[in-house]
Amino acid sequence: MKIKKVRENNHKKVFEVETHRGTYRFPYARLKVRPSRDDRIVKVFVDKELGGEAFTYVLESARQGTVHVDQVLDYNRDPMYLRDLMLYQMTLEAQKRVAESSLSRREIIRRLGTSPAQFYRLLDQSNYRKSIDHLLSLLQVLDCDVKFVFRERGRQSA
Repeated sequence: MKIKKVRENNHKKVFEVETHRGTYRFPYARLKVRPSRDDRIVKVFVDKELGGEAFTYVLESARQGTVHVDQVLDYNRDPMYLRDLMLYQMTLEAQKRVAESSLSRREIIRRLGTSPAQFYRLLDQSNYRKSIDHLLSLLQVLDCDVKFVFRERGRQSA
């Protein structure tokens, strides 16, 4: 996702990051190189060298930092970002299980009731247009039970 515009808000101590999906806030407290009263932000810009998917800020001391849009979306718990992250993780698991499976690819395709082209699209981790339903079907064919865990944020699973 591309960043359209970014600006600092020193009063609230956040960056306001504008994308085509809306404006998100990213707090200074999450930065690796943090501004302070003695070392303020003098410049912030969408970084074209990073494809417009990140922004860079420069402090008075000439120290600088960069924040990728994924960090902003993760901090804001953006639902589309979280969906894409889940798809990515499920796809990597499916790739691993296809490689380890004793079933031939032809047999997997037959059991899915799909075409070879669709099967390979399911295994493409850069394809985010696939559905979670189709990946679940593929994982079931590969004898993988998928379990979703629901817990309060900040809690670790036991």
